[in-house]
Formats: sequence, C-alpha cells, structure tokens
Amino acid sequence: MSNLQYGPKPKIVVSDSDHTRLVSLATAAQERLPEVAEELLTEMERADVVAADAVPANVVRMGSTVTFRADGNQERHVTLVFPADADIDKGRVSIMTPIGTALIGLSPGQSITWTARDGRAHELTVLDVATSRAPNHA
Repeated sequence: MSNLQYGPKPKIVVSDSDHTRLVSLATAAQERLPEVAEELLTEMERADVVAADAVPANVVRMGSTVTFRADGNQERHVTLVFPADADIDKGRVSIMTPIGTALIGLSPGQSITWTARDGRAHELTVLDVATSRAPNHA
C-alpha cells in the first residue's frame, strides 16, 4: 500500500552513499519484503540525492538518532540502522521496516503518513535529529 493516498509527501534529502546502499538493499529484499522494499525504492526515487558532506546535520540518515511524535501523542527515540544492526529493545530500528522507511531523509518539523504492516495508517512528526559522525582516525 502506497503512502501516496495520504497526500503529498514532504521533501527528503539522502546522501549519495546512503542512496546507493539503500537501493541495493531494497532491490535484494523485493521477494522477501515486497511492500517495504517497494516503499523504500519509491522514497529513494523521490529523494534529493546529494554528496554526504552536503546533507544538513538535522536530516535523518542511516545512523541518526531521531526523536519523533507518533500519531500526535507518543514521543519516541530511535536510531535508524541497517537490518543486521536492528534491535528494537535498544531502540535500533531497521530501515527495512515501514517506520524506518518513513523516517529516512526527514528533518525536524516534517510529518509523514506511513502504513504499518497491519495495514493501519499512522502519522509521525520529526522533533529532533542527532547524527553521530564517524571519527576521522582509528
């Protein structure tokens, strides 16, 4: 089910390196997780793809810790990760989940409606984004 039925989606920004990895991941997952893979590919198609150092610090990217409000009331804090690093008990949400796909590329103040695996529509609004930068040395 596409989010397009809920109206226009907000503009998103994705780094070229995340874009390449996420398109490959979604393409590989099309048989196993067709709905999420299709939604992630759709998000990557509409994203403004820029160099990694040109992505604003407050944009959700892989590894970002995001504070958002779900359905107008519940505030949550999660870190967006690749599937191998996902651990919901530690607040690490996979990009290959409906909510992970909804979060990528958003910035504080933006809202998006997304469809959960049970078919129910939800809305989230990003409140804050913290991005950990990899150290320049080992």
